[in-house]
Amino acid sequence: MAKIPFIVRIEQQYQGLSPNARLIADHLQHTPLDVLSCSVAEIAQKTQTSKATVSRFFRQLGYQSHHDAKTELNAFRANGYPMYMESDQSGALNREIQRIEQTWSNLDQDQLNGLIKSICEASRITLIGFRNSYPVALHFRQQLLQIRSKVRLLPQPGQTLSEELRDISDDELVILVGFRRRPKIFKPLLEKLQHHNVALLADPSGQIYAEQVKQLIICQLGQEQALDSYAAPMSVISIICNQVFSQLDKTADRRISEISSLYEELDELEK
Repeated sequence: MAKIPFIVRIEQQYQGLSPNARLIADHLQHTPLDVLSCSVAEIAQKTQTSKATVSRFFRQLGYQSHHDAKTELNAFRANGYPMYMESDQSGALNREIQRIEQTWSNLDQDQLNGLIKSICEASRITLIGFRNSYPVALHFRQQLLQIRSKVRLLPQPGQTLSEELRDISDDELVILVGFRRRPKIFKPLLEKLQHHNVALLADPSGQIYAEQVKQLIICQLGQEQALDSYAAPMSVISIICNQVFSQLDKTADRRISEISSLYEELDELEK
């Protein structure tokens, strides 16, 4: 994993820093997101130094100001790089709710309805996800599999994609789940699929692929915490699957009933 450029600068300059500047360096190496969330005065207070020392510290690292360091770090975090920050549980739930609300307020309803219709009508659904997107795609598959047949997930563990892609039919729906820090295969994969019916579930960085997919569903992951939040994507998947269930009506009801009977016969679930 690539190091944060800000941390690299600290490591390169550390020996030449004053004792007070090292206090700042030690603190910001541990919680680099304080560069984004704190003012110069707040960093000085946390490190028991002065505003002048903090400002001088950023210049010693090669930045013109605290603002320049903030801009660089913000761009790095926006790409999905996880960074530790001091936990603030009091606002965590509100931020989760805000991400879900922001996702739904910006969602294109026509795109959403188009995806729901395609899920109902496709001969088969292929879900593809990599890295952190894989468990989201897996959950999507499990929800859909309860209410319709022929839903698969790729790639399978230890397998390549080419054999599976060769068999994608014209009336099949491919749903790509591609949140930030996508692997390099993602772009050429989309290019290979561009003549098929493809939908993309992604964070705002996925908008670069808008012209290559039939439906683009954007979800907010947030970037104020060390790790991304998938509350909004899960909310979107829940709504989509429930809408599909509603539209498939008796077909979905019958499938759920048959699956429930199999649970009983195989004694698979706790009672």
